[in-house]
Amino acid sequence: MTSWLASANAAGCDFPLHNLPYGAYRGNDGGAHLCAAIGDSLFDLHQAVGAGVLDELGPDIRDACQAPVLNRLMALGAPAAAALRARLQEFFGEFASEAMQRHLRPCLHPLDGAAMRLAFEIGDYTDFYASRDHAFNVGSLFRPANPLLPNYAYLPVAYHGRSSSIGVSPQTVRRPLGQRPAATPDGVPPSFGACRQLDYELEVGFIIGQGNPPGEPIPLAEAEQHVFGVCLLNDWSARDIQRWEYQPLGPFLGKNFATTLSPWVVPLAALEPFRGPARRRDAADPALLPYLDHAHDRGQGGFQVSLVAELTSELMRQRGLPGLRLCESHLGDLYWTMAQMVTHHASNGCNLRPGDLLGSGTVSGPGPAARGCLLEATQAGRQALALPTGETRTFLEDGDQVILRAYAQNAQGLRLGWGTCAGTIAPAKEL
Repeated sequence: MTSWLASANAAGCDFPLHNLPYGAYRGNDGGAHLCAAIGDSLFDLHQAVGAGVLDELGPDIRDACQAPVLNRLMALGAPAAAALRARLQEFFGEFASEAMQRHLRPCLHPLDGAAMRLAFEIGDYTDFYASRDHAFNVGSLFRPANPLLPNYAYLPVAYHGRSSSIGVSPQTVRRPLGQRPAATPDGVPPSFGACRQLDYELEVGFIIGQGNPPGEPIPLAEAEQHVFGVCLLNDWSARDIQRWEYQPLGPFLGKNFATTLSPWVVPLAALEPFRGPARRRDAADPALLPYLDHAHDRGQGGFQVSLVAELTSELMRQRGLPGLRLCESHLGDLYWTMAQMVTHHASNGCNLRPGDLLGSGTVSGPGPAARGCLLEATQAGRQALALPTGETRTFLEDGDQVILRAYAQNAQGLRLGWGTCAGTIAPAKEL
């Protein structure tokens, strides 16, 4: 599809007409306005309702577009989201009349410099461990004889995170304090201080649209109907703090200090042309339990999305050097699909709600170039990465910036991006 807005047709544009991701920004009145990205502009949905541009849509959709966050629109379900998306594509399609274009232009604002906000209110946050490559690589570092625990091939492993510390890109992330294990732990007590092994995690976030009532599971065939859209997610990790604290109940202070999301929520409908088979399970793996197995999920539950992480140090930015690519992995390499994560999460009757966030866990792939965190890339700090300035890194230093990107591209030449997810490390604060 092509648009009368020329920037939406440019080669390499993240936000062509097919994409139309949703976000929230600070409007001219100082309040939070919902918007959609198109080319190099954002279309102010709040302003469009006030101008009568969306009058043909129902009052529920118009009211949802004037809310400060997406939750009300999410709660209306897939038909409402489809109706709004179809109207926006009609607005900005190449055959829109000149009269319509004149009506729309006052609601268009430059994307560059917009003050983005978190686009949805997050009630609950669950982080999965859905990449087998990541789980195997990390397990091999600490349990070389038994990298994957017996439950991994049977269910999507996850833990509950902290929604209050989730922020939007670009974010400044303060280095956390915590208890750190001694280098030689035999009889030596831990110390308290700034994290020494701060890491990023290259992840994808799945945002729940319509939820499910308490006590009612979500069948796998219906799971994707409950997902409104996707975004990039960086679940910052304090590896030394986490290593000391996680037995026996799992992550706590090593994970809950900060999580960064990209500002744009890509509708699941935009990813339809990029579907593909779910990752094939190994011949030695056990058969899926029936509630996690469905023909459509096997054949179309994967997505052709490339995920990239880059690092710049403060010195690199001072010298105007480009970011160092840390990894490139692929969403289709996940061992567990998005639908399986949703279904398993609700299988015990847990009620998901509009705006709930599910993280994929670190998305790694086969091979050294696809390791989605520094813990993997540096072999737990044993192999330093070389920066173009002569600096080295085993884990993140103060002033480092990590930028995550994603793009989907198919054989027909259709391409769209997800924007960026950026975070910069600030020094720890003394306690």
